[in-house]
Amino acid sequence: MLHSKPKEDNYLHKGLRKQLVQILREKGITDDKVLAAVEAIPRHFFLDPAFERIAYEDRAFPISAGQTISQPYTVAYQTQLLQIKKFDKVLEIGTGSAYQSCVLAEMGAMVYSIERQKTLYDFVGQFFFLRNYPNIKRFYGDGYEGLPSFAPFDKVIVTAAAPNIPPKLIEQMKPGGILVIPVGEGEGQKMMKITKQADGSTKEEVLGDFSFVPMLEGKNK
Repeated sequence: MLHSKPKEDNYLHKGLRKQLVQILREKGITDDKVLAAVEAIPRHFFLDPAFERIAYEDRAFPISAGQTISQPYTVAYQTQLLQIKKFDKVLEIGTGSAYQSCVLAEMGAMVYSIERQKTLYDFVGQFFFLRNYPNIKRFYGDGYEGLPSFAPFDKVIVTAAAPNIPPKLIEQMKPGGILVIPVGEGEGQKMMKITKQADGSTKEEVLGDFSFVPMLEGKNK
């Protein structure tokens, strides 16, 4: 995962993205704005050059600090569940490679993204492609705490597996807000969509099976 120099985005890469979008359609992604964002963003920029030829396969890849860049279908699925509108204020837990951040930002969201791994946070800070998205604000911190000073948020997305739903993330949502989070310990998790009601209660929907790295508490230097 080497971000220091701008890479080329040529007709071959763009063709591979079109193919990827078609695969995502076939797997059930119907939100055209999500698909347009996936087609617009050069995923190979987020990966080590060794993965460039296979960057548009629908699979996860390792990045630094023992983390992964999620499978495109997972990114698209979570994003579709969020029902992103332009200027939505979105809290993202787990910046990782910043690919998910860029998909949200490409759709016009204001993204507030937390990363607990200091090496990854610093590394992504050198990533030339993020200059395209001034609507992404990055923070080094503990995702379980959220960002109370920037709350409330329209949407919250968690890109790591939580053993349970962090209550502070619910607190920091607006009424009508949506939280998308994979919940469960061990090998697999259930994707959950949680909608905050006007009275502060929540409506929970349990959706498909996924596999994420665990969401850990605290910060890691």
